[in-house]
Amino acid sequence: MSELNSSFSIKKWSENDRPREKLIAKGKNTLTDSELIAILIGSGNRDETAVALSKRILASVDHNINALGKLSISQLMSFKGIGEAKAIAIIAGLELGRRRREENIPEISKITSSKDVFTILRPVIGDLDHEEFWVLFLNNANKVIQKKQISVGGKTGTLVDPRIIYRAAIEYGATGIVIAHNHPSGLLKPSESDKNLTQKIKQAGASLDINVLDHLIITEKSYFSFADESML
Repeated sequence: MSELNSSFSIKKWSENDRPREKLIAKGKNTLTDSELIAILIGSGNRDETAVALSKRILASVDHNINALGKLSISQLMSFKGIGEAKAIAIIAGLELGRRRREENIPEISKITSSKDVFTILRPVIGDLDHEEFWVLFLNNANKVIQKKQISVGGKTGTLVDPRIIYRAAIEYGATGIVIAHNHPSGLLKPSESDKNLTQKIKQAGASLDINVLDHLIITEKSYFSFADESML
């Protein structure tokens, strides 16, 4: 499609150029990211087709799907032609994709290294725009009994009550735990509050004979391990 024709209604396009018809005729893998988003939003605005609008939205996040998934409803609605319903459709579609990716991670039942923890939790908290604190509860063979979200915070921190952690640990019969939280900033350096919280949780577990085996700070692409850095 030329720039001149980009504002025409999709209904006037050749069937092979329409995203829905293209998906049916050629398969989902042939569609570009903007064409897939165009299917989600259904229509563009008076100046742009759904595809052209989708291209502009993608360009605003440097064509990064993960970054697009972090946009809020209000941020998406700042684009002409994107109302609340379309913004919700985009967010819901990308969230389904994130959950599918989470289900496709390798099944790890036993923790043997910090990398195992990262593999389990990166799809859960790695690309969030706010902090969350999670715990893996382990038995004496370091097999994962349960994983649990303990708290949700803002962009720079989250409050954690050790009593909630150890109440759950006793309920699950855990003998060890691995604690983890994400840094939306992408920075892996632990803060002083991260260090203090680690020691506070470790000390609370000592009286219950429940060991803190590691504390991971997780970002979208990497992690920091307190155990690997001999900081436990």
